[in-house]
Amino acid sequence: MTDAVAMAGAEVRIGGRRILGPFDLVIGAGERWVLLGPNGSGKTTALSLIGARRQPSAGTVDVLGQRLGRTDVRALRPRIGHVSHRVADALRGEATVLDTVLTGRDATLVTWWQRFDADDEVRAHALLASIGCDELAGRALATCSLGERQRVLIARALFGEHELLLFDEPAAGLDLPARERLLAAMTDAAGPTSVLATHHLEEIPATTTHAALLRDGRVLAAGAIEDVVVEEGLSACFAMPIVVGRAGGRWTARAEG
Repeated sequence: MTDAVAMAGAEVRIGGRRILGPFDLVIGAGERWVLLGPNGSGKTTALSLIGARRQPSAGTVDVLGQRLGRTDVRALRPRIGHVSHRVADALRGEATVLDTVLTGRDATLVTWWQRFDADDEVRAHALLASIGCDELAGRALATCSLGERQRVLIARALFGEHELLLFDEPAAGLDLPARERLLAAMTDAAGPTSVLATHHLEEIPATTTHAALLRDGRVLAAGAIEDVVVEEGLSACFAMPIVVGRAGGRWTARAEG
């Protein structure tokens, strides 16, 4: 089976300055990854390559069997679902939650030129119900809380039946109950390959299978999560002694001492 993502020597340069790379990472189809690292480590930039939102300045990036620079990204992007504050900010706040989910089918921001039938609406309602948000279906997106909007974005991504789901710090700014509801929705979003970017171990769903540690735009370690999320590696990644814990499949981290 073709890998979902294969990055070899990938670099991103802006104004002559290298902000990512050389970056090497292979994500197998069906795997669920987390990219961990401090602010400025390159997590969001890596996701922009994986999401076909940016072209590499050097090296190669293959996404869902297509090589960036040699493929029409307009055809590739609808195969990838995004959950992030940037997507939420780009959506129309006056649109209903139901219409917001429906835009996920074709990865658009509005439903004006699309046709949906009764089956589409039934499925959208079912996805909203699965994340505990169906009672919001008729509300304007702008009236929802931050946590509710993030869960609605998960339903939107799932409605599109995307082959690859990307989560860019989806729990940022959420309180504890909202974060836990969001993680439950992410955990239930089983099936497609997924990549989460975060700097908090507490935000990693228990279903995550692989991890990569990033620092200064490079990968320090990558592989099975049990082998990567260890005290020595995390301490090097965050440049401070860290104690790691795990219970019920969930991870925790704190400074040593």
